[in-house]
Amino acid sequence: MGDRAALIELSVRRLYCENAACGKVTFAEQVPGLAVRYQRRTPLLQRVVNAAGVLLAGRGGARMLRVLNVALSRCTVLSQLMRMPLPPLVTPRVLGVEDFALYGSTYGTLLVDATTRLPLTLWEGRDAEQLGRWLREHPGVEIVCRDGSLAYRQGISAGAPEAIQISDRFHMWQGLSRRVQDIATAHRSCLPEALPPVEEAGREPDEVTTEDAAADTRAGRHARGLFEAVHTLTGSGRSYSAAARELGLDRKTVRKYARARTWQEVMRRPPRKPSTLDPYRDYLQQRWDEGEHNVMVLHTELRNKGYLGHYQRVKMAIAPLRRGLPLDQPRARPPSPRETARWIPPRTAAAYTPPTVCTGSSSTAPNSSAPMTWSAGSPPCSTTATPHPCRPGSTRSPTADCHHLPVSPEPCAKTSTPSLRESPPPTTPASTKAASSTSNSRNA
Repeated sequence: MGDRAALIELSVRRLYCENAACGKVTFAEQVPGLAVRYQRRTPLLQRVVNAAGVLLAGRGGARMLRVLNVALSRCTVLSQLMRMPLPPLVTPRVLGVEDFALYGSTYGTLLVDATTRLPLTLWEGRDAEQLGRWLREHPGVEIVCRDGSLAYRQGISAGAPEAIQISDRFHMWQGLSRRVQDIATAHRSCLPEALPPVEEAGREPDEVTTEDAAADTRAGRHARGLFEAVHTLTGSGRSYSAAARELGLDRKTVRKYARARTWQEVMRRPPRKPSTLDPYRDYLQQRWDEGEHNVMVLHTELRNKGYLGHYQRVKMAIAPLRRGLPLDQPRARPPSPRETARWIPPRTAAAYTPPTVCTGSSSTAPNSSAPMTWSAGSPPCSTTATPHPCRPGSTRSPTADCHHLPVSPEPCAKTSTPSLRESPPPTTPASTKAASSTSNSRNA
């Protein structure tokens, strides 16, 4: 036949009804297994169309039938699928009840035959009354597998009270894991005491334990350093708040480290787990030294050697080599917001230029390059309280030094220099001329 569909030419007899009262005056002869009334496809071809519709639905079924030289549209495939009768519903011995989300907070209920794993029916909602009514209409269910919903429990008890209710595998393992976690958390402090004593004689010297591997990592060193610092401060009688201020940490962090018995309990991340790429790291280093820097080529070579990992893992493994670091060098961790805040200097009065030192009772012109000094009857550094030369109306303490550090953030107008952030005022010819005339009058 080639790529063309087979064409069957069939000749049948045309029959007439002799009964005058019959509505069917004429009808054609039917061939069993070859022709069906009111249909242009053979029963075998119709079964192929139905199978394609059940497996692939509209568009996929139409594409599959096109490969088989059956030109049907997706709408025709769907219409043939909707015309198929549903299989007879057989009450299962083991019934599975599960809910699913339709959209938002709207849920539905799905009933599945747990033996054949085929869906039976579904409806909107997950109430107990509808489930109990379905069980009463289909008696014979012996075991019902459900989740922990109270509504399903009430519905099964009302519709099939003799059925055994069990939890499904997922919810059973989920509930068991939560219970074990709760018990382990409640008895966390007494778990180390329940461990058997470790015999040091039977331990080989070159054996590397998980604790030793964690201590060699950056996270382990960080956790151990903070643990020792916090316990040193809190052991001396200081409060959590005082230790937090001294270490620059949050009070909750200090409390967590102070309540921990070992530094392993507060380590931020576990040690690196062995990877499937570890046996091939020497080969990656060798190929990189030979000049091969293409990740796709390296991944293909590793696949030929038996590596079954992903390409992305190879790309992340050679990332340190691109930065000139060793192959086993971990990726640098970005600085935390707390570390970044420490790099920013605070804007205090110390950021301004310190004022000129008082040297005695001589006086110097303001425009000269020599240090500015003052003479106001008595030396500004005398043992008596004298007026401050930079802030009129204020006095200085007898024990104060000669540096006039301003109390307010604003610098002194006579003694300080302009800040680096402030640009000097623009100089115009008029202001320059006025400044020169003032200087000449002072010198005269």
